[in-house]
Amino acid sequence: MTSSLTIWHRLDGFLARVRPHRQPLSLAVDGLMVAFSWNVTYLFRLGFERWLSARPGYDGWVMAGVIVVYLSVFALAGIPRGMWRFAGFGEVKRLTIACLVAGAVCAIAVSMAQLHQVPRAVLALHPFIALMAVFGVRIAYRMLYEQARSRITGSDTEVRRAIVMGAGEAAKRLLATIHQQGWIVLGLLDDDPAKQGARIGGVEVLGPLADVGRPDVIAGATHVIVALPGSSAARRRRAVDLAASAGLPVLTVPSMSELQDGSARIERVRTIEPEDLLGREPVVLDEPGVSGLISGKTVLVTGAGGSIGSELCRQIARYGPSRLVLFEQSEFALYQVEQQLAELHPHLPLVRLIGDVKQLPQIEHACLAHRPQLVVHAAAYKHVPLMEDENAWLAVRNNTLGTWHAATAAARCGAERFVLISTDKAVNPTNVMGASKRAAEMVLSHMATQDHATSFVAVRFGNVLGSSGSVIPKFKEQIAKGGPITVTHPEITRYFMTIPEAARLVLQAAALAGSGEVYVLDMGEPVKIVDLARDLIRLSGHRDGEIPIVFSGLRPGEKLYEELLADADDTLASKHPRLRIARLQERAGDDWMQALLAWLDSVDGATEPAACRRALKRFVPEYDAR
Repeated sequence: MTSSLTIWHRLDGFLARVRPHRQPLSLAVDGLMVAFSWNVTYLFRLGFERWLSARPGYDGWVMAGVIVVYLSVFALAGIPRGMWRFAGFGEVKRLTIACLVAGAVCAIAVSMAQLHQVPRAVLALHPFIALMAVFGVRIAYRMLYEQARSRITGSDTEVRRAIVMGAGEAAKRLLATIHQQGWIVLGLLDDDPAKQGARIGGVEVLGPLADVGRPDVIAGATHVIVALPGSSAARRRRAVDLAASAGLPVLTVPSMSELQDGSARIERVRTIEPEDLLGREPVVLDEPGVSGLISGKTVLVTGAGGSIGSELCRQIARYGPSRLVLFEQSEFALYQVEQQLAELHPHLPLVRLIGDVKQLPQIEHACLAHRPQLVVHAAAYKHVPLMEDENAWLAVRNNTLGTWHAATAAARCGAERFVLISTDKAVNPTNVMGASKRAAEMVLSHMATQDHATSFVAVRFGNVLGSSGSVIPKFKEQIAKGGPITVTHPEITRYFMTIPEAARLVLQAAALAGSGEVYVLDMGEPVKIVDLARDLIRLSGHRDGEIPIVFSGLRPGEKLYEELLADADDTLASKHPRLRIARLQERAGDDWMQALLAWLDSVDGATEPAACRRALKRFVPEYDAR
């Protein structure tokens, strides 16, 4: 940072600290300007030689009375509440009226007191000179403020001022670079007593984390930044909760995983995401096992451009596959994930294929042409309400028939493992999406009995925070519009995990899996959706009640709560503490498989949703078509 920039940053930091005391400081400066104008008026009227000697002896008392009158009128007119950095024509009008009224009151009072030695010209001119002085100081402040803002941000955008929670290595790196983004750090907070009162990068450690709620600490701040990426999940959650109590928008530095994989830099602060609130420690993988599954091998990912698929691609790329085949229906999604991977892993060979798993020739050609040893099947339609009625036939064709096609293609090309991404909605399903996924699991259980060289495994988990179609982007959009936030039911709960967490556990399950197994991820405790909404409101800088929450009622096929295992299922511990193996009681036989395929080949857009649901019930007995 150059010395001139340092001066501007310090100046803005000082102004931010005194801004909460704006009103008394405004009156004090205006009082000085009124006094200054009184003397200038005498100088203008009497000349330099006589402006002091020709004054009456009581002139000091008269000037003090004039100051009191002006400040009283200013206070009654609300002048001190004005923000000097926005001074404009409206402020000129208010100041003009206030100065003329105050000047008239002073002239009348002096005349009534028969203070004849006070020149009448002084009484007449003083209001106009005072007006120029008090407005001039505001214009000067605005010019200074805008110059500082321009030098700090490089544009006319507002300067952002932050209190940073954390004074460790992450905070040091943040302070070294964040000014380039137009930020000013007013102070640091840290629970380490040895750091409190110290200065890091020229910024003082003001106190412990709990002090973020003190008015004198956050005075002048526009944001709170949590900079504790290396701390425990519980400590980060506590810091986020404390930050939310400050009533300011809360941001955070990228997580440790984001910093390690190169997808973010420390100065690229972001909004608090719900995953920052889960309070779970990062997943520790069996690195040799996962590396042995991927390193030096060809991996094919269907649905590679989706939120889960793209994260799986990023995680897989870290283990050095010989080739990564991206199979995706959406051209734009395929382009996006290809660009990301090319930037993060420029030496990784990528094969970019536009294809649809509903078309067996397309996925079969991709597998036979590139011979993947690992196939991860993430292509799916997953939005429950959208798949319930008019699109029910597409859900079963994509989720169930698509799984059959992808698994068949993997077996025909001799893949070592095939991994299906399944869902907790497949347990005792009450909607088409969940039932279609349960049928897909049963397809894999049948495939596992056919003496293929390929091992088939399904991994079942709940809602993934930030994935496409999840509630989080919707809630954020509603908050940005001022609300209301719509929640279906006050008691609705869901299991949640982060996208990176889900992707890591999928790869871990793939490394451990035996054919025909369904793995269940440890999702932690279920979360109330309404509590998630309230957290997002607070972290956006809003107070309770500012953004209303409206309950809209459960949608077709929606449960109040989700299950990870059906009642009849038994689970076994796996070699990883965050994974359980579901030993499913029901296995799909040859007759079931042949009947399912015959139905899937016949279902199309002409099939009525109710008929689709009735047929699906025949193949998934636990499906409760409500």
